[in-house]
Amino acid sequence: QLQLVESGGGEVQPGGSLRLSCAASGFTLDYYAIGWYRQAPGKEREGVSCIGVSGGSTNYADSVKGRFTISRDNAKNTVYLQMNGLKPEDPAVYYCAAESAPVCLDYVLRGVDYWGKGTLVTVSS
Repeated sequence: QLQLVESGGGEVQPGGSLRLSCAASGFTLDYYAIGWYRQAPGKEREGVSCIGVSGGSTNYADSVKGRFTISRDNAKNTVYLQMNGLKPEDPAVYYCAAESAPVCLDYVLRGVDYWGKGTLVTVSS
């Protein structure tokens, strides 16, 4: 079965950190650009960050720039999102997505071939 599985969500205090993982099963991520998206209650899903196939091309939404870092380890078939300095406006379900393309369209994918089911991030004091 071809799927993406996110993990690493949880509850942290403002200013805290989390590292999300996006692992692929049933296919290799080597040829896929990967995007992270989030959806807060009552809001539309929004792009957060995106990484190209080579890992050398990374882009971020302005709201997370300087705080979040996207990376990939193709040997582990996994993409990560390191989130530092979490703010009260960051809580959401975070999703990863894959597109069979070499690069992203800024911090989002042009299209999505696979979505994960999401992992919940909560920020509370």
